Amino acid sequence: MSERSIIHIDMDAFYASVEQRDFPEYRNQPLVVGGDPSHRGVVATCSYEARKFGIHSAMSCATAIRKCPHAIFVRPRFPAYRKVSRQIQSILRKYTGIIEPLALDEAYLDVTDEIIRAGSSTLIAKDIRQRIKRETGLTASAGVSYNKFLAKIASDRSKPDGLLYISEKEGPNFVRRLNIRDFFGVGPATEEKMHGLGIYTGGDLATWELEALQPIFGKASSYYYHAARGIDFRPVEAGRMRKSIGTEDTFDID
Repeated sequence: MSERSIIHIDMDAFYASVEQRDFPEYRNQPLVVGGDPSHRGVVATCSYEARKFGIHSAMSCATAIRKCPHAIFVRPRFPAYRKVSRQIQSILRKYTGIIEPLALDEAYLDVTDEIIRAGSSTLIAKDIRQRIKRETGLTASAGVSYNKFLAKIASDRSKPDGLLYISEKEGPNFVRRLNIRDFFGVGPATEEKMHGLGIYTGGDLATWELEALQPIFGKASSYYYHAARGIDFRPVEAGRMRKSIGTEDTFDID
């Protein structure tokens, strides 16, 4: 089978969803998981009810409460999130041994060798989502495609609680319509550099040859060149360990 089948599973508003599951009074409420809004706390994540007010991850809690004065703010409970994450990983291992965890709430799965048994990669993704909902009470979104780049984009586009499949035939045209900020590794600084070159979409990027990109973007040039054409050679790295665990504190004064 020449075409790989990659699934990206991403839990919906993970920390906030665990809080809403465990504490019924938070359900259907704008919930922010993060720091103290009366000090210099930062939003770790928030419920979809809070996102309707323009609140998002990494926003200061002071800004968040201005956008939604009636929002509920809670501190993170990482032991609870890690427990649920272990449940999810156990579910994923029932479908394939080729799993690359990215964080507590997301992972790539290579199900190429499982297609004959299961019927299709979308059926596998559908079954995974149903099992997660049944066993944890939480929803997950899934992206299915022939490489990691498009599987991740597909899961982002299917949120919340959805599934999107992008075929190898559809991939290149799908990428051409993407905003350049949707490309993996394109942060604010790279986005600004791309805009300075007249690159705003995947279609714009696809007009550049690799030799022209290399002096500007160095080692990342090959990835950008191929991704703009719907190509991503990165394998799902089974057994890959997260290289770091981070925690942040925001102090009252600099």
